[in-house]
Amino acid sequence: MCLAYPYKIVEVKDEWTAVAEVQGVKTEVALHLLPEKVKEGDWVLVHVGFAIKKLSEEEAQESLRYWDEILRLTQPNVE
Repeated sequence: MCLAYPYKIVEVKDEWTAVAEVQGVKTEVALHLLPEKVKEGDWVLVHVGFAIKKLSEEEAQESLRYWDEILRLTQPNVE
Protein backbone atom coordinates (compact mmCIF):
# COMPACT_ATOMS: atom_id res chain seq x y z
CA MET A 1 0.00 0.00 0.00
CA CYS A 2 1.21 3.50 -0.73
CA LEU A 3 0.01 6.93 0.25
CA ALA A 4 -0.21 9.63 -2.36
CA TYR A 5 -1.30 13.25 -2.08
CA PRO A 6 -2.89 15.38 -4.82
CA TYR A 7 -0.87 18.33 -6.13
CA LYS A 8 -1.61 20.87 -8.84
CA ILE A 9 1.07 21.39 -11.49
CA VAL A 10 2.14 25.05 -11.46
CA GLU A 11 5.20 24.83 -13.71
CA VAL A 12 6.49 22.23 -16.15
CA LYS A 13 10.28 22.49 -16.06
CA ASP A 14 11.04 19.87 -18.71
CA GLU A 15 9.66 16.53 -19.86
CA TRP A 16 10.80 14.83 -16.61
CA THR A 17 10.17 17.40 -13.85
CA ALA A 18 7.53 19.87 -12.75
CA VAL A 19 6.78 22.11 -9.81
CA ALA A 20 3.54 21.21 -8.05
CA GLU A 21 1.65 22.95 -5.26
CA VAL A 22 -0.99 22.15 -2.71
CA GLN A 23 -2.17 24.31 0.21
CA GLY A 24 0.63 26.82 -0.46
CA VAL A 25 3.41 24.21 -0.43
CA LYS A 26 5.44 23.86 -3.62
CA THR A 27 7.63 20.89 -4.43
CA GLU A 28 9.46 19.52 -7.43
CA VAL A 29 8.00 16.28 -8.71
CA ALA A 30 9.33 13.69 -11.13
CA LEU A 31 7.15 12.84 -14.12
CA HIS A 32 8.89 9.61 -15.14
CA LEU A 33 6.01 7.34 -14.10
CA LEU A 34 3.22 9.13 -15.98
CA PRO A 35 2.31 7.70 -19.37
CA GLU A 36 0.91 11.05 -20.54
CA LYS A 37 2.24 14.62 -20.56
CA VAL A 38 1.10 17.15 -17.97
CA LYS A 39 0.54 20.87 -18.28
CA GLU A 40 0.12 23.73 -15.84
CA GLY A 41 -3.20 23.39 -14.05
CA ASP A 42 -3.28 19.57 -14.16
CA TRP A 43 -3.72 17.66 -10.91
CA VAL A 44 -1.54 14.64 -10.12
CA LEU A 45 -1.17 12.16 -7.29
CA VAL A 46 2.34 12.38 -5.82
CA HIS A 47 4.05 9.54 -3.96
CA VAL A 48 7.60 10.03 -2.62
CA GLY A 49 8.27 12.81 -5.12
CA PHE A 50 6.89 11.00 -8.17
CA ALA A 51 3.67 11.93 -9.94
CA ILE A 52 1.97 8.57 -10.36
CA LYS A 53 -1.43 9.45 -11.84
CA LYS A 54 -3.28 12.38 -13.37
CA LEU A 55 -6.52 13.35 -11.64
CA SER A 56 -9.53 15.43 -12.55
CA GLU A 57 -10.17 18.56 -10.48
CA GLU A 58 -13.09 16.76 -8.83
CA GLU A 59 -10.99 13.72 -7.89
CA ALA A 60 -8.27 15.95 -6.46
CA GLN A 61 -10.71 17.97 -4.35
CA GLU A 62 -12.39 14.82 -3.07
CA SER A 63 -9.02 13.37 -2.08
CA LEU A 64 -8.06 16.60 -0.30
CA ARG A 65 -11.33 16.46 1.66
CA TYR A 66 -10.51 12.90 2.74
CA TRP A 67 -7.01 13.92 3.83
CA ASP A 68 -8.44 16.86 5.83
CA GLU A 69 -10.89 14.49 7.53
CA ILE A 70 -8.11 12.02 8.39
CA LEU A 71 -6.05 14.86 9.87
CA ARG A 72 -9.04 16.13 11.84
CA LEU A 73 -9.76 12.67 13.27
CA THR A 74 -6.16 11.86 14.14
CA GLN A 75 -5.14 15.35 15.28
CA PRO A 76 -8.27 16.84 16.90
CA ASN A 77 -6.51 20.08 17.92
CA VAL A 78 -5.37 20.89 14.36
CA GLU A 79 -7.57 23.25 12.34
